[in-house]
Amino acid sequence: MHTSDLRIALFSGNYNYVRDGANQALNRLVGYLLSQGASVRIYSPTVENPAFEATGDLVSVPSMAIPFRPEYRIPLSLSRSVRRDLEAFNPNIVHIASPDRVSRKAVKWAKKQNLPVLCSVHTRFETYFRYYNMSFIEPVVEAWIRRLYRKCDALVAPSESFAQVLRQQRMNYDIDIWSRGVDRGIFNPGRRDMEWRRGLGMSDDIPVIGFLGRLVMEKGLDVFSDTIDQLKRRNVPHQVLVIGDGPARAWFESRIPDAKFAGFQVGADLGRAVASMDVFFNPSVTEAFGNVTLESMACGLPVVAAKATGSQSLVEDKVSGRLITPGAINQYADALQAYCVNADLRAEHGSAGERRSHDYSWDAINQTVADTYLRLIRQHAARAIAAR
Repeated sequence: MHTSDLRIALFSGNYNYVRDGANQALNRLVGYLLSQGASVRIYSPTVENPAFEATGDLVSVPSMAIPFRPEYRIPLSLSRSVRRDLEAFNPNIVHIASPDRVSRKAVKWAKKQNLPVLCSVHTRFETYFRYYNMSFIEPVVEAWIRRLYRKCDALVAPSESFAQVLRQQRMNYDIDIWSRGVDRGIFNPGRRDMEWRRGLGMSDDIPVIGFLGRLVMEKGLDVFSDTIDQLKRRNVPHQVLVIGDGPARAWFESRIPDAKFAGFQVGADLGRAVASMDVFFNPSVTEAFGNVTLESMACGLPVVAAKATGSQSLVEDKVSGRLITPGAINQYADALQAYCVNADLRAEHGSAGERRSHDYSWDAINQTVADTYLRLIRQHAARAIAAR
């Protein structure tokens, strides 16, 4: 069996209606699989005006807007029409990418059809509640997710550090790595544009600390702003550039009023914005990989990040950046201060990160997922023969 023989039914809670690192990775995967001759059918909530055009054939599943976060939608059911479409497509493997109700129904359907199931894990969903004063729910959510993941034949995680967390949580014992790639045509040091930076009112000779990501509290906006406050108290020369948008933008703007907010950027404009920073600061602990961290490294920036899943697999402490205990404001400030006052250190660690980014090729990375599909199909067939 070859990649071209694959027929994959992919279930995603958000395939293209809001842009994020997870669904961009899924779209890249589908594009690669289609280029190799595989057949893919995607089942996901849809909206009238999605953030970007979907790669592949997308089937809409019934959904509703999430209360208080209406930009996101909850998949509700594997409706009769969706089931008919799924049966007509006749997949030989099912891939789920979010632990929602429809994914659970898809797993149940796959088991009845005697099909293997792969689950790709993109974020630490259970940690989100920490940012909304509901951390007491985390053990319940973890157990709820475990019940689903243990029904899957295997998981793929974007980093070894995250895979280890999943093993410790007893989510599954067959876990492969589906890393992430970086488009070096977009993200590279040559994209640096001081004229663009000056257009935002930023000085050439004062270091720029950058933030890149969706502006939601679970990205560590509170830690970021508290750390910037600490730098101000220390009289450390710095400027702040924020790339991205989201429901917490007004709150973030009020907390760091001197920062420049460049809004949502994409493609070459995004590469230019990242390369025009001097240091990248990522205090989030929710990412399973950290696409933004890799993109910043590819642009030659030193990275100050939380010592958490994702960043630990990318950043080498005191070589390409600093890994800091999550929430340790003074330690974050110490690390950023060192980069702000020492241009040679910035250049040395930025160059090390840029060299490291060359290891991440999208085609090779996506082929590992195709290889995992093929392995699971072979194993499933072998078990069926043994059972007979």
